Amino acid sequence: MESPQDTDAVQPVQRSSPGTGRFAQLGVLAGTGFIPLGLFARLPLAMLTVGTLTLATSVTSSYALGGAAAGAVGIGSALGAPLLGALADRKGQRPVLLTAAILNTVAVVVLILVAYGLSPESSYTSALPVLLAALVAGATCPQVGPLARVRWMALTSARPGPHGSARDLDTALSYESTADELTFVMGPALVGILASLVAPWLPLAIAAALTITLVPLFAVHPTERAVPKRRKVEIPPNEASGNPSAGHGAAADSTVTPRRRPAATVVLPVLAMVFMGTFFGGTQTALSSFAAGFATSDIAGLLYSVMGLSSAAAALSVAYWPASVAVRLRWPLCAAVMAGLSLLLLLPTGAGSMVLTLFILGLPVGPVMVTVFAIGGKLAPPGSLGTVMTALASGIVAGTALGAAVAGQLAQQLDSTAAFLVPVGAATGLFLLGCATALVLKDRDKTV
Repeated sequence: MESPQDTDAVQPVQRSSPGTGRFAQLGVLAGTGFIPLGLFARLPLAMLTVGTLTLATSVTSSYALGGAAAGAVGIGSALGAPLLGALADRKGQRPVLLTAAILNTVAVVVLILVAYGLSPESSYTSALPVLLAALVAGATCPQVGPLARVRWMALTSARPGPHGSARDLDTALSYESTADELTFVMGPALVGILASLVAPWLPLAIAAALTITLVPLFAVHPTERAVPKRRKVEIPPNEASGNPSAGHGAAADSTVTPRRRPAATVVLPVLAMVFMGTFFGGTQTALSSFAAGFATSDIAGLLYSVMGLSSAAAALSVAYWPASVAVRLRWPLCAAVMAGLSLLLLLPTGAGSMVLTLFILGLPVGPVMVTVFAIGGKLAPPGSLGTVMTALASGIVAGTALGAAVAGQLAQQLDSTAAFLVPVGAATGLFLLGCATALVLKDRDKTV
């Protein structure tokens, strides 16, 4: 932990009361309005990809161009999110979020305008302005969810007592995973309703309106002051990087501690989120192929939402798991259950059995996500928490695109059963990464 004189951290909120319920404590800890604000401020991100797909497809009558535009959003988000996180670590969350909110709003408005310049005869060359606008919209989308997790980690680290911090962090991350699940269920549903009942441009317009109003409020919320910024300080020559010959007053990062965490270890949870995204993208695409076999692919979203709801409920339950279940063991244990249950996807032949399968499969998904984010925070190099949290979120985005692409090819060339092998393989990869991370954390705990 950084010493008080090495950070700009300000504790703007009250300490939670021991007699308060687990989730009620979060409101006391973060202050008034933070939870609903953080929930709805992340909704535009959940609407952006599907909204772009809907608008481009509606205007051009081309699923290929619509998919390309949605893919550009995903690529932009995967590239831009870690950059925004790194800037937030250096400059603070407030200026980064405010700037991103303005740039993203402009990008989305431009995307709407240039999309209506297309026609059903448009080629990829003529659609280039739409693809560029979609790329910029994805890259500038404010990373509310990851940066909210950074704030919770800063707030809970200040809790007194041997177990208060860990339990409050589990509760906060459980809520955050649930919020992500809910928004990524609500977002696409809202896009579908608004686009079908009013106009295909309306979902993106509402997303832009939410961004320019709610993200600035999130940016200036007092919890932002609890997050320390990285900054350079002057240290004596004999203490600079352990090199006594360093010049006088050598600059060093204020977040350096005697025990540096190897940055390479963060690769494990980031790679895990790529596998998690692959699981999501593969499942979504396979469900579209599966549903088309007996009804219409349009119901795939409804089927998928069943897994999202059970995953969200299970994520909330992590707050009540006993402290005796070490965080390094939760990942491989839950991922093992997830890998085993994913095999059930190969069995259903109708909607009823698939709904039951998805509901059961969602139960280990939420706890795995909560745990990977928690471990990412433990392994993050000092002063790089925002970078790591946004990299984890980007991993999901990149993995979703990868899983959808691979499952789509399998569904096209073979059938939906073959496509469901993608989430099975991704869940197995999550288990193996969980085992590797458990060993890393065990070795690290021995040396600390």
